[in-house]
Amino acid sequence: MADLSSGPVGLSAPKPVARRTVAVWPWPIVLGVLTLTGLLSALLGQQGGWLVASWACLSFPLIVVGACLVRAWRGPSLKGGPS
Repeated sequence: MADLSSGPVGLSAPKPVARRTVAVWPWPIVLGVLTLTGLLSALLGQQGGWLVASWACLSFPLIVVGACLVRAWRGPSLKGGPS
């Protein structure tokens, strides 16, 4: 007797592609390290290279957030639905 629990032959639902956990974390870690570096450089020095480093390190996460917001507001994502 045939096993009918899996549905009709050839009509199974597509399985979602699982991402490896390691593939999700590099950018959040980079943004966290940049933020921490910017905050520490702002605390350690108030002039010269410290000031430039703090502005650069703290500006990068804001630029990333702005770019993601603009991309989300533009329209549907590449996956077909609204983002």
